[in-house]
Amino acid sequence: MKKIFGFLLVVVMLTSCGEYQKLLKSNDYQLIYKKAIEYYNKGDYQRALNLLEGVRTVFTGTSKAQNIAYYRAFCNYNMKDYQLAADLFKQFIQTYPESSFAEECLFMMGFCDYKASPKPRLDQSVTEKAINEFQLYLNRYPNSMRKEKINGYMDEMRDKLSYKSYLSARNYYLREYYKAAVISLQNCLKDYPGSKYREEIMYMLFASKYEMAVNSVEDKKLERYNNAREEYYYFTDEYPNSRFASEMKKKYEDIEKYLKDYKYED
Repeated sequence: MKKIFGFLLVVVMLTSCGEYQKLLKSNDYQLIYKKAIEYYNKGDYQRALNLLEGVRTVFTGTSKAQNIAYYRAFCNYNMKDYQLAADLFKQFIQTYPESSFAEECLFMMGFCDYKASPKPRLDQSVTEKAINEFQLYLNRYPNSMRKEKINGYMDEMRDKLSYKSYLSARNYYLREYYKAAVISLQNCLKDYPGSKYREEIMYMLFASKYEMAVNSVEDKKLERYNNAREEYYYFTDEYPNSRFASEMKKKYEDIEKYLKDYKYED
């Protein structure tokens, strides 16, 4: 029985392969279009795409052109070529802005770039693009049933951007490039005020300003110690019970000692 089943399976595969090869050479464009959709519905996206690519110029300007553009985009999406799929969904919207598929394709444009979004340590231009595309979708369709899902995707991507910014700033701090760390950490707080890394970012900002003051030339020490003290006040006001409190207090005492001695010398 198993042998018979295996034989039948081989026959079906060979028949299917033969049919596909004939379609590639055929001039029966209506049949090719029909079979392409059949392949798509069976999950054979590569064959469907190849057939659609072969007839898309033939049907330009006809009612089938819109469907071909739609299926081409979804073929690439289902084959996980997300960035090409995003471009094709964008082309669809530009070409057929009044289509009944327009809303779905605008969502898919953002979703494809969301799927293509890389790990936090890599370049995040695709992530930023996805956020902008999702925002465009929400602006056009504010009452969409996809709204809650999209907001979840956007929060996830903003957290990724926040983490990348945090990693970059922390790298400057750990390498003791305190001036660069201060700029980078301040940008983190400005761009991502609700970051879950906010406490550590603020701690590193204080510590960086403190180290800049300690290692500064004499002419700049007073200003930089005052800046560090101000940062300490901001931090303790927001995180009075922080895990960094003990370490920061020691640095703060050093700051106060310097400022007290400075006033005494004056």
